[in-house]
Amino acid sequence: MTRTVWDSSVGKKTVMAVSGLIMLLYLVVHMLGNLKIFFGPGEFNHYAHWLRTLGEPFLHYEWALWIIRVVLVVAVVAHATAAYQLSRRDIRARPSKYVHKKARASYATRTMRWGGIILGLFIVWHILDLTTGTVHPDGFQSGHPYQNVIDTFSTWYGDTIYIVAMLALGLHIRHGFWSAAQTLGAGSRSRDRALKTIANALALVLTVGFLAVPVGVMTGLVS
Repeated sequence: MTRTVWDSSVGKKTVMAVSGLIMLLYLVVHMLGNLKIFFGPGEFNHYAHWLRTLGEPFLHYEWALWIIRVVLVVAVVAHATAAYQLSRRDIRARPSKYVHKKARASYATRTMRWGGIILGLFIVWHILDLTTGTVHPDGFQSGHPYQNVIDTFSTWYGDTIYIVAMLALGLHIRHGFWSAAQTLGAGSRSRDRALKTIANALALVLTVGFLAVPVGVMTGLVS
């Protein structure tokens, strides 16, 4: 039964919609947590420590954080796999005589594909930078997330990578949220305008919220 659902286009679109909404929920929480950096190193570092002690004493140190990470990895892999397979299926099924039709839809699809690739590469870089410290500039300091963020956004390439990724994220959410609503049956002629407004608002708020951190460092507001 599960295999049958996965093999269908509707099943893959549903997986994309659900996994996308899981990631969107995480992004909202993550953005709010990031904005704590404007309240100083004490507040930001305390928040980072709290994430690692979440659920104690019922859960051990960092267990809750690892549960969140595993859920996110599953969501990202499922989302990317379904998107890739749907894309390949769409290419195989598309007659060449229709290649010049539906230009707007094709543009939106291309934006989602390239945006997804950019975001996938960014996730890898982001983890290597601020989680493992592998590519972090000026020496990664475990337990000092505030300083690590300052270090990253004190480099031109750190700012460039992050800004490009967040702009891609905004476009991805703008189209993806509305598509997910349609897939899950929330869309209708009467609700489409409201859903598009919500999608635009979410994309704008998340993009501005995430970009506020590197801009804050670049302008000296956060130092």
